[in-house]
Amino acid sequence: MECSIEKALNIIGGKWSFLVLRELFEGTKRFGELQKAIHNISPKALTDTLRHLEGNEIVIRKAYPTVPVTVEYSLTKKGHALHKILKEMKLWGAQWT
Repeated sequence: MECSIEKALNIIGGKWSFLVLRELFEGTKRFGELQKAIHNISPKALTDTLRHLEGNEIVIRKAYPTVPVTVEYSLTKKGHALHKILKEMKLWGAQWT
């Protein structure tokens, strides 16, 4: 049987997810803004991460009918609930790295 920590990690996804979440805690962002803010992330890795988070109801993707299409990403209520966890990780990282 899968433990709760394993379930949470499967929902959050890989290492890039934490950095995407960090950026989205500040507010709604477009793809280009996320890519610029997260150093060394490839467009494919960012796309895969956003799709994973959207599939797990952490992120909402909203497309606007402009030319070219404008797409914005924001956190769901479920996504916002991860804020406390990431804040604790940040504190731990500051203390122990």
